[in-house]
Amino acid sequence: MIYQIRGRLVKKEENRVVVDVSGIFYEISVPKTVSQRLGDDSEEVTLVTYHYFNLDKNRGTPVMVGFVEELERDFFEKFIGVSGVGPKAALRAFDRPVARIAQAIEDGDENFLQSLAGIGKQRAKQIIAHLQGKVGRFALIKPGEALKEPLGKKVVDETKQILKRLQYKSSEADSMIKRALEGKPQIDSSEELLNEIYRQRK
Repeated sequence: MIYQIRGRLVKKEENRVVVDVSGIFYEISVPKTVSQRLGDDSEEVTLVTYHYFNLDKNRGTPVMVGFVEELERDFFEKFIGVSGVGPKAALRAFDRPVARIAQAIEDGDENFLQSLAGIGKQRAKQIIAHLQGKVGRFALIKPGEALKEPLGKKVVDETKQILKRLQYKSSEADSMIKRALEGKPQIDSSEELLNEIYRQRK
């Protein structure tokens, strides 16, 4: 099995990426939160992988799932250990940061878990019953820590330049961007990032 893959990002969608590794193009399923944190096309990416077979009638299709770092993959493996939650369902549900999902499980927050894609009331109860008290370490993951830049560098640089044109010092801009991403790590555009900075300063 492939433990980790590194190559050039040639295509990125919300739940799928294509990575060129020395001329071999790998299609990799990714949670929404992973896709949002990857850079722009042509940038080099490194993904820790999980493999499973998608069974359809008598046919099994190998699927590779990618994560920014090992802790995220470990949490994914625990999550799919819950009865009735398979890899496809987990991929859909991971539309929020791993740390926030883990925190909700530890806190027994059914309402938050039900807000995840495809997770209903009964499934939320099952997840808490199965995992509560076992995933605290994943709640300690800091937003953006797995990558040098939580967003594509282009978006962060563009936001910083706009703030500097608005007469903010470089250190002030860095601080505001960091706080905004800690509060809302799923941001994926400079416009959204600036709006979040403004919201936090109100």
